[in-house]
Amino acid sequence: MFYRPADGHGLPHNPFNAIVTPRPIGWISTRDAQGRNNLAPYSFFNAVAYVPPQVMFASTSSKEDRGDTKDSVGNIRETGVFCVNIVEYAMRDVMNLSSAMLPRETDEFEHAGITPAECSEIACSRVASAPASLECRMTQIVQMEGESNFVVFGEVVGVHMRDDAIVDGRFDVTTYQPLSRMGYRDYTVVREVFNLSRPDD
Repeated sequence: MFYRPADGHGLPHNPFNAIVTPRPIGWISTRDAQGRNNLAPYSFFNAVAYVPPQVMFASTSSKEDRGDTKDSVGNIRETGVFCVNIVEYAMRDVMNLSSAMLPRETDEFEHAGITPAECSEIACSRVASAPASLECRMTQIVQMEGESNFVVFGEVVGVHMRDDAIVDGRFDVTTYQPLSRMGYRDYTVVREVFNLSRPDD
């Protein structure tokens, strides 16, 4: 099968997200200029550089009370900071609760029953029990082709790691089993890892 996205695929559901998988989930916490917390998951997320460490996430829709975007991007525009919280399998249900399209003044931490903790380097809350959290200062917001498509880039200025995830001096993802997004409404979980040495090692 071949199709041109501009012409449509003719299938019952869009296959694009199912092709680009698995995708890590960036559980983005922000705070608006009035001090209200927000928390939302994004599966267009990844690390993009080592030195200095940098990450990105993309927001691809909007809300009536936010104009051309959603709360996360709107808050980052106001404050210039955000935190990426890593989602473990055990938190899949509360993560999903925080994905609801809620009024901008609603605190998703409270809505989903998630305990917040204050970040160390930025004025923002993080998920207290997350296996890892990355405190970020926004470096740029890039508007992409299409309506309400924005990519947010940030430099990581603080890193939280849960002690039980550090095994023999390494951050071991199998201790908490990261959740990943597939296509449609499907998810997967990382329970096994293996090692490949590069030819130049």
